[in-house]
Amino acid sequence: MADVRVVSSSIVRPGNIDQSGQTKIHLTPCDLNLLYLDYPQRGLLFHNPEPKTSFISRLKTSLSTVLEIYFPLAGRLVKVDNHEDSTVSFYIDCDGGSGVKFVHAIAESVSVSDLLQPDGSVPELFRLFFPMNSVRSIDGVSEPLLAIQATEMKDVVFISFGYNHLVADGSSMWKFFQDWSTICSNGQTEKTLQPLVLRGWFLDGIDFPIRIPASEIQTEPARRRESSWTKERVFHFTKKNISDLKAKANGEVGSSELKISSLQAVLAHLWRSVAKHSGLNREEETRCMIAADFRQRLKPPLEKECFGNVNQTGIATVTVGELLDHGLGWAALQLNKIVRSQTDENYKSYSENWVRNGKIPRIDVRDRIGDKSLIVSSSPWFQVYDNDFGLGKPVAVRAGPANGIGCKVVVFRGVEEGSIDVNVMSTELLRSDALMNLLDDV
Repeated sequence: MADVRVVSSSIVRPGNIDQSGQTKIHLTPCDLNLLYLDYPQRGLLFHNPEPKTSFISRLKTSLSTVLEIYFPLAGRLVKVDNHEDSTVSFYIDCDGGSGVKFVHAIAESVSVSDLLQPDGSVPELFRLFFPMNSVRSIDGVSEPLLAIQATEMKDVVFISFGYNHLVADGSSMWKFFQDWSTICSNGQTEKTLQPLVLRGWFLDGIDFPIRIPASEIQTEPARRRESSWTKERVFHFTKKNISDLKAKANGEVGSSELKISSLQAVLAHLWRSVAKHSGLNREEETRCMIAADFRQRLKPPLEKECFGNVNQTGIATVTVGELLDHGLGWAALQLNKIVRSQTDENYKSYSENWVRNGKIPRIDVRDRIGDKSLIVSSSPWFQVYDNDFGLGKPVAVRAGPANGIGCKVVVFRGVEEGSIDVNVMSTELLRSDALMNLLDDV
């Protein structure tokens, strides 16, 4: 593996913070459910900047500027011990003074041809380009809520970020990244950007802060499985691929009222392919887990661009035999039903039940639910290729290492209009060359 050398690691803080009285973000059940989840990590590959542009310095200066708007990312997770009833509670401290980690690294011998393989395989080297590997949300009490890494190579630079899912979701983070890149490329100041709209407390029937039994809190590092780092591949679905899958799925469903979306058709195709090559018995259950944005699903709805984590995961569960015996349309219909079930009533009912039970899933060696699951994150709606930084359009987008469970699927918009890239990371569900076999189905 090529040498990746860290040149420097520093903390970048916002220059000025106008919090407008907002100093805390109280966490919802859907936030707290992610306490043991690894930081999501994403990155964009760009052609190298022109020589003598002081690019790293410009990145850090513009980051400090954009953090004046996105000040929660420069805060910390705070854990409160409630000794009177043996519980704990958490909140995000938005003081902004703790800052964001910025790592500058160099991999002098690596070129773009080493990274972008014709068959879509992702070299293990990529994991060294991300700043928060194996850091969990609960670690935010001592770790930054956001870390950035810029890795300079022969002919490309990779700019990545890892963030605490308790403070934001993918929608909020890509909006932050786009505003940062705009400031960096145009010299735009924070005063020309819209003020941040923070997610307020919208669960009227639930008191905050939510108290969790102290016995549920595990602060020692999660035990990783040997298979945590395995094969990774990017599958490219062209506009025609997607159109064909969508037409086939809707043809099999045969409903004039219910329409299968492009993404549902693609995910149903992958779900069936993964089940086919997983080696699971026909009687075993397999799941497809999809996160839904609830900003506009809640009643009353939140503002479309409010900052925070407003996601909830829906789970479609069937047996392997059912999935393989039925067609693409049937599989897509199961996903469609799950998406349509993500309602205001569903969200609030889930939250109330969660508060009563207070059980937090462990994403480590003791958790087996993910082993037979296709875990989907991100969205082709995110404008990942609109980020510039003064370097032009990104060459590629990649996801950081995953938790050691299941089959993680990170969906991105493709470079060509109407296309979709799917970053698949196989762990327990797909061993050895099984991931390669998925190519036969795509």
